[in-house]
Amino acid sequence: MTDIVDELKWRGLIAVSTDEDALRKAFADGPVTFYCGFDPTAPSLHLGNLVQILTMRRIQQAGNRPLGLIGGATGLIGDPKPNAERTLNAPETIAGWVERLRAQVEPLLDFEGPHAALMVDNLDWTRGLSAIEFLRDMGKHFRVNKMIAKEAVSRRLNSDAGISYTEFSYQILQGMDFLELYRRHGCTLQTGGSDQWGNLTSGTDLIHRVEPGAVVHALGTPLITKADGTKFGKTESGTVWLDPELTSPYAFYQFWLNSDDRDVATFLRIFSFRSRAEIEELERQAAERPQARAAQRALAEELTTLVHGADQCAAVVDASRALFGQGDLAALDEATLRAALAEVPHARVAELAPVVDLLAATGLAPSKSAARRTVKEGGAYVNNAKVAGEDAVPAPADLLHGRWLLLRRGKRNLAAVEVTGA
Repeated sequence: MTDIVDELKWRGLIAVSTDEDALRKAFADGPVTFYCGFDPTAPSLHLGNLVQILTMRRIQQAGNRPLGLIGGATGLIGDPKPNAERTLNAPETIAGWVERLRAQVEPLLDFEGPHAALMVDNLDWTRGLSAIEFLRDMGKHFRVNKMIAKEAVSRRLNSDAGISYTEFSYQILQGMDFLELYRRHGCTLQTGGSDQWGNLTSGTDLIHRVEPGAVVHALGTPLITKADGTKFGKTESGTVWLDPELTSPYAFYQFWLNSDDRDVATFLRIFSFRSRAEIEELERQAAERPQARAAQRALAEELTTLVHGADQCAAVVDASRALFGQGDLAALDEATLRAALAEVPHARVAELAPVVDLLAATGLAPSKSAARRTVKEGGAYVNNAKVAGEDAVPAPADLLHGRWLLLRRGKRNLAAVEVTGA
């Protein structure tokens, strides 16, 4: 492993740090115990969180000890959103989400060996804290003028929504986390997104006030942007989650497979654990033969395996190939088929109808007359079998898992039909 700071910089993972030279020395003198926090403000983590988890994994692989913090306490408060107050969720809901998020982080870190990871919950050290203790022991170390200057707070102060004392106090709670982990585990580094920089430095400032001589660090990763201007980690159907119940492994795979040629090199460096030489070779292939999509395919397979496992990755690769006639549709299990068909235009019908009607119903053809021309010209397929005549009607035996048909026009245009009454 090269110097971990150089590695992170090469991958574009350092946007800001408290003192890069001091951090480099700390890693050289190591091992460094470090942490990153994840608040349970939803039932799943998403791709933005994955940047942080994989950054933790890289730093651990360089010989350092990660603490994965799930914010059972801070999740009850929520960090300030840019334009509106957060909805406060019930404690029972947060407790359930804590366990779900823990189960998503744990498989991506190593819990064995000399640098074994540890999962922590900040509710453990805040549950019994009284309001008086909080104000006397912690609040006195925070200056309101500095708190107001934090970007997340200043944005809200200048908005119509304003900011509640609850969310205003969030940075104190996060600062407490770093202090507590410094005292309990010798933690000297916090990582997170650069958009959280104000909260990250709340912790370093607090430690410097109450632990004279302590040397601690913060490191912020950049906000990932896409070449087309759309938000990273979003699709037309919404956020890309790590939970397979919210984003299927097939949809997760397709997100990476469909990466813009202009973005794939950036994504490889940030998310892939391939070597520099392997990544640079994939970048070369992407530049010279973009139509082959070798870089996107490599990235999709690596990350789907990492997040969902090798078996799920193999299933979605088979499904991706089968949808375009390069595999056996009938061999796909029902869950994988359903997830794959959910990603293409589809129509629901009560009973089987002529193929020309189905082509029009799904939007593969703008009209029945256009659908007839497509069939006549040999460009219409049902379950990857060419449709022979304009009056063809699929048979019940053609239904995949007794329910679905895959339609294709030409080589690349797909749609699905779900027959609800068959």
